[in-house]
Amino acid sequence: MHCRGMGSVRALSPCLPIFQDEPVEWETPDLSQAEIEQKIKEYNGQINSNLFMSLNKDGSYTGFIKVQLKLVRPVSVPSSKKPPSLQDARRGPGRGTAVKRRTSFYLPKDAVKHLHVLSRTRAREVIEALLRKFLVVDDPRKFALFERAERHGQVYLRKLSDDEQPLRLRLLAGPSEKALSFVLKENDSGEVNWDAFSMPELHNFLRILQREEEEHLRQILQKYSYCRQKIQEALHACPLG
Repeated sequence: MHCRGMGSVRALSPCLPIFQDEPVEWETPDLSQAEIEQKIKEYNGQINSNLFMSLNKDGSYTGFIKVQLKLVRPVSVPSSKKPPSLQDARRGPGRGTAVKRRTSFYLPKDAVKHLHVLSRTRAREVIEALLRKFLVVDDPRKFALFERAERHGQVYLRKLSDDEQPLRLRLLAGPSEKALSFVLKENDSGEVNWDAFSMPELHNFLRILQREEEEHLRQILQKYSYCRQKIQEALHACPLG
């Protein structure tokens, strides 16, 4: 498995599989109002739920996008709050969340959130909305929204730019999750900007590194101990002479 972008920092947690990072080449044309209306009718005719798209009088449209959270590092929430469950996220943030003290925890790997957005809602705004839903107080720049597609047995991932419009991509690709789905991940675009992390987060990373180093050393010692034992058994089994 190949890990990119963070160098040794990938030791903080297991690597996520990155199958391909080539752009998925579906067309993203500028549609006329009549074409948008037709696309929406086709989209609504293909879904088996009530997550319809609706055309507005001003020419924009609204609809739902589903985002899967695949975060491998802990996130920060106000320390006065319990770590939010998926039920808490559906209810949305409460009052009094703007506090300075934080606590860190891992979001469930299977966390999924549906967001009702406008056609002009940008990827950066989607990220900010997701963080609010889960009461996450980390800098939104630590995260990125990716589009995921399955084609010909391959999985493709592409990071969306801040100004891309996820609902527009959803409409053009259709409702199929294989054709297009959205994933929230860490924004690992290069060297890690450690200045963006708080002191508790940095200390937490050091503790994780220490635990992983100790586990790695234990596995190495176990491996060589096993090899030594087998060699000794082979020596004892050999006849003298």
